[in-house]
Amino acid sequence: MLDKLDLGTLRTLAAIHDAASFTGAAERLGVEQSTVSYRIKALRRVFGDPLFVRAGNSIVATPRCVDLVATLRPMLIAMEQALTPGDFCPGNAQGQVVISCNFHERRALIPDALRRIRENAPGLRIELHEAAVEGRRQLSEGLADIVLGPMNMDGESFYRRRLFTDRYVCVMDPANPLATAAFTVQDYRDAQHLVVTHNGRWEALFVPLLRAQGVSLMPTVSVPSHDSIERLLVGSRLVASIPERLARQLEGGLIIRPFPIDVPIEINMSWTDRTHHSGVHVWVRQLLWETARQLRVSIQDQEAVRDA
Repeated sequence: MLDKLDLGTLRTLAAIHDAASFTGAAERLGVEQSTVSYRIKALRRVFGDPLFVRAGNSIVATPRCVDLVATLRPMLIAMEQALTPGDFCPGNAQGQVVISCNFHERRALIPDALRRIRENAPGLRIELHEAAVEGRRQLSEGLADIVLGPMNMDGESFYRRRLFTDRYVCVMDPANPLATAAFTVQDYRDAQHLVVTHNGRWEALFVPLLRAQGVSLMPTVSVPSHDSIERLLVGSRLVASIPERLARQLEGGLIIRPFPIDVPIEINMSWTDRTHHSGVHVWVRQLLWETARQLRVSIQDQEAVRDA
């Protein structure tokens, strides 16, 4: 029965496992869903196991499937690296690259990067995922190829490159008393705070630093993402502490004030062994880094103008 297994069939098993969806696997592999169904039937016969079972509206891998994917993944990575052409041509690129990030990166970096990708590699598909607090798991399970954000992923299978450094600022409505008056850390503590928590699973980098100084914040409003902050701040006394580059792109005439302490935010690009040598992924990573470099230059020019 082993002669019925080929690389495409084994890649299908891993793709279904990672996407938790037959349709998602077909999209990732660039094949029809009927092909995915045919291959999974062959795998079920070979291994004598259903491999995936229905659980409501989704599918769940069986323990046998989980073990198989864990065993096969290093081999699939090695085969993908071996079959990657030495000379990569963006104009001929096909397939899909999955980039996971959050609102900050999607607002500051992704639009310019996508325009450059479309101009140079029109046949390449880009799928954006929400990273939230799942970036490490997404990379480990092959759910994402690249993760962008303030994550420090350590381990032999992870690679990381710094894209840019941001800093926290305070954003508020012009009528907020803190918009014009000088304020201390204690004044900041007593303000009405709007915080981003990714559904209660994350806290901003400044929170533990303030806590170490004996300053605990009691949020007035908690939101899952940065995407609606300006509408919530306008006409209120709420204060949002967010990355400066994001703050300067918000609308609504909001006031930006310095954060009471200096807290740098390192935005990194992370990936794993699975795509480290892949020509298309190397190219996309380099393009993201170059886009971030141009962003750094743009921000430095803006700061020079403000300081002049």
